Amino acid sequence: MTIPAISATAPVGPADASLLLLGPSLGTSTLVWEPAATRLSERYRVVRWDLPGHGRSPAATAPFTMAELALAVAALAEEAGADEPGILFAGVSMGGAVGLELLLARPGLVRAAAILCSGAVIGSPEGWRERARAARSTGTASLVVASAERWFAPGSMARDPDLSGRLLHSLRDADDESYALCCEALAGYDVRARLAEIATPVLAVWGGHDAVTPQASAAEIASGVPHGRLAGLPEAGHLAPAEQPAAVTELLTAFFEEHG
Repeated sequence: MTIPAISATAPVGPADASLLLLGPSLGTSTLVWEPAATRLSERYRVVRWDLPGHGRSPAATAPFTMAELALAVAALAEEAGADEPGILFAGVSMGGAVGLELLLARPGLVRAAAILCSGAVIGSPEGWRERARAARSTGTASLVVASAERWFAPGSMARDPDLSGRLLHSLRDADDESYALCCEALAGYDVRARLAEIATPVLAVWGGHDAVTPQASAAEIASGVPHGRLAGLPEAGHLAPAEQPAAVTELLTAFFEEHG
């Protein structure tokens, strides 16, 4: 078993509040949650973590699975002081997929989870292997243009060019081999047959302009888990927490308060 090393921000928010872990999408960093985290930290003790070789996290040294990455997140939660009745979790794209693996690997650790712009399976194995080959041969910088087209809703980059630019720089600055290993982890990821095992309440959120994980992906999660709910953000693309932080905060707060 290979459990990759990951790093996280220091907890921000009231010391006696529930711990809320926020997971990023592939190619980004803790930055993807920055606008929403500012709002969420008024009510929760917020910790944002980075994927291997992204942001603050060290480069990966060996292949890993999504389940193994979920165990790294579980260890991070315990270091941050996770206790009964469990932590809260929200993840976007790959971070959401890690969240589903976490719910399967550590039942009882998370009392409520929001899975945004993600799926029980994402893309195709061959598509991810091709992306991994591209990262190794030409670097993550070569993926920036295509990622900009996939990530953002129309007009989103123009509304906040600073944040959009910083997110794309996160992709450019990611470790090439670690990015490739993340792609290969996604190539082997498929929890569709195990959704019924997840007892944790799950909110599955889709973005109206998300071509990567459209509404059907979120609906599959919401209908597949025993306690699932579906919610949409019609104006969001694939990076909903960055594009629609106020709306995401409202959705998450309402859902988490139900499971207080």
